[in-house]
Amino acid sequence: MSAPTPSAAPHLRRLLDLLSEDAPAEALGAVSSQARAAGVPAGDLAEVERATATALRIRGALRQHRRRELQLTALFDTAGDLAASRDLDDVLKAIVRRARMLLGTDTAYLTLPDEEAGDTYMRVTDGSVSVLFQRLRLELGEGLGGLVAQTASPYATPDYRTDDRFRHTHNINAGVLDEGLVAILGVPLLLGSSRGGTGKVIGVLFAADRAPRVFSPDEVALLCSLAAHAAIAIDTARALADTRTALAELAGANAELAEANAAVREHSSAMQRAEEAHDRLTDLVLRGGDVKDVAAAVAGLLDAPLTIHDPGGRPLAAVRPDGAVLAADSMDAAWLAESAEESRTGARAVHRDGRWICAVLAGQELLASLVLHQRQRLDDSDRRLFERAAVVTGLLLLLRRRVAETENRIRGELITDLLTDAERDPAGLAERGRRLGVDLDAPHLLLVAEAGAREKLGAAVLRYLFGGDIHGVSAEHAGTVVLMIAWGDGDAGAGDAARAAAAQLGQLVQAPVTVAATGPARGPRELAAGYREAARCLRAMRVLGRTGEGACVDELGFLGVVLGNAQDVDGFVDATLGPLLRYDARRGTHLVRTLSAYFGCGGSLIRAKDELHVHVNTVVQRLDRIQVLLGRDWNEPDRALELQLALRLNLLAGGRER
Repeated sequence: MSAPTPSAAPHLRRLLDLLSEDAPAEALGAVSSQARAAGVPAGDLAEVERATATALRIRGALRQHRRRELQLTALFDTAGDLAASRDLDDVLKAIVRRARMLLGTDTAYLTLPDEEAGDTYMRVTDGSVSVLFQRLRLELGEGLGGLVAQTASPYATPDYRTDDRFRHTHNINAGVLDEGLVAILGVPLLLGSSRGGTGKVIGVLFAADRAPRVFSPDEVALLCSLAAHAAIAIDTARALADTRTALAELAGANAELAEANAAVREHSSAMQRAEEAHDRLTDLVLRGGDVKDVAAAVAGLLDAPLTIHDPGGRPLAAVRPDGAVLAADSMDAAWLAESAEESRTGARAVHRDGRWICAVLAGQELLASLVLHQRQRLDDSDRRLFERAAVVTGLLLLLRRRVAETENRIRGELITDLLTDAERDPAGLAERGRRLGVDLDAPHLLLVAEAGAREKLGAAVLRYLFGGDIHGVSAEHAGTVVLMIAWGDGDAGAGDAARAAAAQLGQLVQAPVTVAATGPARGPRELAAGYREAARCLRAMRVLGRTGEGACVDELGFLGVVLGNAQDVDGFVDATLGPLLRYDARRGTHLVRTLSAYFGCGGSLIRAKDELHVHVNTVVQRLDRIQVLLGRDWNEPDRALELQLALRLNLLAGGRER
């Protein structure tokens, strides 16, 4: 008897075992080679290779998810330290330690100005091995830290030694060289406002590596959030110290200072109230609260309605002082942007048109705006509380964004598999969707978006999906971004959804975004077919010159009907233009291109010859040949309409005009 044919099953089980053991990528990759060596048939071997590729993607996604969880845990721990500790040194050490942990750098450190000595000194370091570096003192304006302090903006250098944007000195270079630092990121600790209207820099927080490195925008934003907490801790410690000093000086004063003593006690009480309020807000974050919970707490503390808006003016939360939900419309985006910019520049809440506005920032990026209504006046303590609420809201939104990005990336792989091979295992795709919280059997709209600024579109789509009440998932596919949005009775149709997405994504990208939509559709097969229909619609919009708009198939007129109803487009094109296409293919002529130019120029021979860059006699000769191939009625109205439609469809289908 002949030996049995080796099966692929043991190798597939081996892949699952390796995944459960968190084996290295090399071990997963070796399974295909082992199956090949065992003599697994070609068909089964291809299945093992596809399963190996899928296992490697799953392993990468799991490892990235664990890394995100570690970062979020570190951020929550930092907020816990701020809420639990009253010792400034402990808080600053925790912040520097977490900065190093979050960014995965070799070292992190914080410098503060010494007003008496007129220079800057190292306050806290973590991961440093050089005594010279730990004792380093800098003159104001020197080094990368001097540039950060002067501009009140983050700066990063992939190689400090060769960067000439800031002033190098022997003292700094010696310390950096002794520590072995190469890549450095510095962000300012901003507090209050100066006479010039910019935030006052009270220190600089750094993260540094001993090898070249480029810091991402998310890493800069995270370090800025930690710097904001450090500034709050320093400001609180200084204010409490000032209060204690004032109380000590007034303790032995006579009765004439009683009024001043009462004012100091009132200030101390206000400071304590602001600190307790900040602890309460931080506790909300630690307990998993969302933006609406923060809004309700602040509205209650300040006894005024409060709304939180995204950068486009859409409301994220709206509550009354009693916690009841407040009906809030989208705010004028231009007015809100001006107010938020004024708040960002001054690093303080601002009062405009009877409302208080405070920008919610992550570094220099505007995440949202807090708007307090019906309050003409805020005393210092209430204003400080309002501003601290913006810091906590920024941390919450940043954490929410990081979690959403991770979840969307994992779900996006499901969408990619759905679009590329829905017929292979529709039941398996539906089950994967249920495990990831995506019900593929529920109705969804399919949106396909494209923009010239492709690198910005993916991030803008995430902000669009998770910045409001839209429930969906996205994935980059075939040079576009595909959005699958949950749809219910009463929701906007495909065309309205496409126009809304095109408008809002265009604002986020600051460039035209074209969106085609179809649906609702349900089930893997319908969803995959809906994507193909939306993709054809997007190509049609591109040909029709509708860049920057949103539309669905049914709205494209006769061309849209042809595409949307899945007519035999290729057959129609061949029946109408076939003789010209084959003639051009055989002889290398340009009859199709000539016919398109002739119709495009309104039947003008003069304009057509300019369009084609040929002599007018050449155009006439080509049109004579077209008449021979198509018949004498080729330019009659009905026939001309068919020819023009076929030319458009040929171009839409990727055909070339010769």
